[in-house]
Amino acid sequence: MSVRHPVPLTGFIQVAVVVEDIEAALDAWCELLDLPRPEVRETGPAPNPNETYRGETAAYGLKLAVLDCPERGFVVELHEPDENPSTFREFLDRHGNGVHHLGFQVGEARDAVVGELEATGHALRTVGVYDDGSWTIVDTEDVLGVNLNIKPHA
Repeated sequence: MSVRHPVPLTGFIQVAVVVEDIEAALDAWCELLDLPRPEVRETGPAPNPNETYRGETAAYGLKLAVLDCPERGFVVELHEPDENPSTFREFLDRHGNGVHHLGFQVGEARDAVVGELEATGHALRTVGVYDDGSWTIVDTEDVLGVNLNIKPHA
């Protein structure tokens, strides 16, 4: 396969880990990395018209904590999904705790990168749009062993 729009390593911004118990995982990560404990944000399972999961409007709850590693230029995100269908629940049910995705900032090449990945058979798991950006989880688990989060910017 010839890649016309490669994902730049300089754009690496994120490791996202899905867990069954965010409190226990957060304690372990903070101790391991000697970081202060961040807040755990929680969203409810209301339908979100700005997010899709496998082509349908997403409606799931999530606990999220972000461990910032500014000296390295990336974050470690911990995700604890509720039981509703989502990319995070799908991963947890299939694999248990583990690395769900690696995030890359690709700037203006976002649509080209996502389009090329999709054209080569990688389904879009989740597309989310927010006020100043977007995030797209591309299903690359079977080929790369991990999904990709392609963002125009962090």
